[in-house]
Amino acid sequence: MTTTVAHVHEETDAPYALSHLDALESEAVHIFREVAGEFEKPVILFSGGKDSIVMLHLALKAFAPAPVPFSLLHVDTGHNFPEVLEYRDRTVAKHGLRLHVASVQDYIDAGKLRERPDGTRNPLQTVPLTEAIQSLKFDAVFGGGRRDEEKARAKERVFSLRDEFSQWDPRRQRPELWQLYNGRHAPGEHVRVFPLSNWTELDVWQYIAREGIELPEIYFAHEREVFKRNGMWLTAGEWGGAKEGETPETRLVRYRTVGDMSCTGAVDSDAVTLDAVIAEIAVSRLTERGATRADDKMSEAAMEDRKREGYF
Repeated sequence: MTTTVAHVHEETDAPYALSHLDALESEAVHIFREVAGEFEKPVILFSGGKDSIVMLHLALKAFAPAPVPFSLLHVDTGHNFPEVLEYRDRTVAKHGLRLHVASVQDYIDAGKLRERPDGTRNPLQTVPLTEAIQSLKFDAVFGGGRRDEEKARAKERVFSLRDEFSQWDPRRQRPELWQLYNGRHAPGEHVRVFPLSNWTELDVWQYIAREGIELPEIYFAHEREVFKRNGMWLTAGEWGGAKEGETPETRLVRYRTVGDMSCTGAVDSDAVTLDAVIAEIAVSRLTERGATRADDKMSEAAMEDRKREGYF
């Protein structure tokens, strides 16, 4: 006796498709796994900022249930927000990760770098970063840069080849058709890798909300004593503070991006929840770097110049 089994296929009006965030996540996970297969010693840049937090979350997903097969690297300016450093250390301990710290202060103490007159240390990160990459022999370095942040970053490939001096030459960048990435590099060279290249600031926040990712409280509205300089609300710290004519005041603010305290401005905001932040970002017409990072305003080609020197 023969039994016939009927297979019933549910009919739908549209073919199955990934959601926008699922597609971005899938691309990033593919990039992490591709790097793990192509390179010998990759490292993830991790500062405790939202983009590096999302990047680490994606790496954890990419290799679960196994541990992340990369260590972390942070270039510490010595003028970071305390809330962010606390989050960084707590996250490293939580996931049992290895963290390398390249300290700008160590280079200043050794006479290899000099303080700038304006107290800003972000431009001083390049030498500690490039020397850490060379001395620790990292051949792939993950960064959280996105193309929507700044026009120089819009030129980046996902795999960005750097020469033996860590310098970026746009003429040496390779085509990346059909998500095929070329990681070939000569001895001494390395590749910067940007899994979030195709994400926007709004994508990042929507993904944080969807995944329930914890962030430093500095990203949400809170009362803080700030002063205005060059159109930005800055927080006083070891780097310096208000000068003559700059009056400190307590305001309800939050940070869209975090970096060196001397050049990272807060924005007026009452957004204390993820939904409120997302609604705020959705109507913004300025990128977070364009609105709150003084180091990108030093010249029209500030980021381009720093990338050529070895910065991200």
